[in-house]
Amino acid sequence: MDALRMAASTLSINASDDRVDQAMTIVAALPSIVAAYARVCDSRVPAEPDPTLGHTANFLTMLTGSTPSLAQVRALDAYLVTVCDHGLNASTFAARVIIATESDMVSAVTGAIGALKGPLHGGAPGPALDMVFEILDARSGGESVSSAAERVIRAKLEAGERLMGFGHRIYKVRDPRADVLGEAARALYSVDNTGFYEAAVEVEGTALRLLEEHKPGRRLQTNVEFYTALLLHGIGIPSTLFTPIFAMARAAGWTAHCLEQLESNRIYRPESEYVGATGCRW
Repeated sequence: MDALRMAASTLSINASDDRVDQAMTIVAALPSIVAAYARVCDSRVPAEPDPTLGHTANFLTMLTGSTPSLAQVRALDAYLVTVCDHGLNASTFAARVIIATESDMVSAVTGAIGALKGPLHGGAPGPALDMVFEILDARSGGESVSSAAERVIRAKLEAGERLMGFGHRIYKVRDPRADVLGEAARALYSVDNTGFYEAAVEVEGTALRLLEEHKPGRRLQTNVEFYTALLLHGIGIPSTLFTPIFAMARAAGWTAHCLEQLESNRIYRPESEYVGATGCRW
């Protein structure tokens, strides 16, 4: 995310260009940045884009160096579309605040990337996947997935740990995006490794049951992060790239919000009320 933030800030966009074209340039550039940096970190030479491929297939080709399967492209397409926008979340609000000053769109997106980097906003899909692997590794002998999940998750809850991939600030029901990505993951894993998908579903069911038992009435349901992790892992993407790919997807939403803000712009200037000490002397 540091590399993406730094590289995004260097994008050169002509201020005289149509704003929609500026947005398209940013949306197209971020996948190239993520793929190139990932290859450099892996001691590989960045791959050239293939103009004959679509947005998603081109990114996967630049990332891996080989042509992705149709199932992989469809799965990542589903993810990019599902999470491209989600109202006035922290990063989107940051982008609108910046563009409202009549700064440029690159600055707005760079600020949004900085907000998304925070673990409370964009950093949970990796840990959600880690829990599934932890449970699978914890099985002893012929222990079932559900039995191991019961033991591991119960211990986490009794220790006061938070279960990543469950609960949402806005949704008090199951995150509707989880249903979309869950179906996309099912289709992807049906091609190969169906067992892992079924194991993850067992983990999800156990987690939901124990959350209701330990925190009754909290309505902590599956959120988008759980199936994001499962889907991206199934495509073959390492967890270190989960948040940068989230940024790639959300760039479409950030720039759309910027365009909307500029249509009838008014600078953000919230009121504040002082509630500290009074009558102090120095």
